[in-house]
Amino acid sequence: MTESKTPISGASSYIAIGEYWDDHDLSDHWDQTSPAEFEVDLQSSSIYFPLQRDLAEQLRTVADAQGVSPETLLNLWVQERMAEKPVSK
Repeated sequence: MTESKTPISGASSYIAIGEYWDDHDLSDHWDQTSPAEFEVDLQSSSIYFPLQRDLAEQLRTVADAQGVSPETLLNLWVQERMAEKPVSK
């Protein structure tokens, strides 16, 4: 590789970049940084429910066959079921 991967280290390989940062601190280069902006979605959450082992294995099998994760498939199934029978408060 002839091009530098990072402007700070000047390294041309990931190994060289790692070696550089093993011996240096970002405070040495603080003036070369710029602010970054990003958003974080804190509204996502997971709640875990126990599932019988044999059901979990069947779920994994069906999910694999459909090319999705077991979590995705389970969420889709629960959404479908809840749409059929809305919960009244």
